[in-house]
Amino acid sequence: MTALDDRTGAPPDELVARLRAHARQYHSQHPFHLRMNQGALTPGEIRGWVANRFAYQEAIPVKDAAILSNCPDVAVRRRWIRRILDHDGTAADGPTSGGIEAWLRLGEACGLSRAEILDHRHVRPGVRFAVDAYVTFARTRPWVEAVASSLTELFAPDLMAERLAAFERYYTWIDPDGLQYFRNRLVQAPRDSEHALEIVTAHCRTPEQQDAAEAALTFKCDVLWAILDATEHAHPIDPADTAHPADAAHADDRAHP
Repeated sequence: MTALDDRTGAPPDELVARLRAHARQYHSQHPFHLRMNQGALTPGEIRGWVANRFAYQEAIPVKDAAILSNCPDVAVRRRWIRRILDHDGTAADGPTSGGIEAWLRLGEACGLSRAEILDHRHVRPGVRFAVDAYVTFARTRPWVEAVASSLTELFAPDLMAERLAAFERYYTWIDPDGLQYFRNRLVQAPRDSEHALEIVTAHCRTPEQQDAAEAALTFKCDVLWAILDATEHAHPIDPADTAHPADAAHADDRAHP
């Protein structure tokens, strides 16, 4: 897919338009997400979403590492690695940096313990399958297709802005400091999608390559939709019902600020 040849597909602007049209398949349109933005979810449903979504958040740097392992372009690798650092944090920034840490703090702000988020006890089988499918796609498909699958980030800034406003308006029981992940993505997602779009438009020149890029984005939209399908049918999480042996070993985690 990465090789350029003489067969010409749609011009780059037409390809971009095709990719942007997938906004109608984005999980922002899922009934569960619409209810979230309307302030209609219970605290237990919010906790269920946060706990299940963590399985996806935790897999993002693994997915990006898989793309790097298949990418022969050093210039791309030098920029793409920023995504891993954004999620894992860096030693220089300390143990409380990165998107995974920010999501754990969101969970704590919602009333979950770190132990129950980290051990995936609330994660539904459908979420596991969807996340595993996405990581496998990044590992096994041509690297440009894997990059194209990340272009759901084209739609993420609007989603994050709406989600942040909804949480601040309707879910005031959540500590506002726990919403930092959403604020960070308002900056990171536009930067990341711009880079991914540069790669896809540069490497997808033939009709076959462009169709493959579009199919990859469709697949990613399906992954995110499937995660919400499974989450919607999960039982709401009541903190009184989350006792687990691992919690005793992580008592200090629950007190984390």
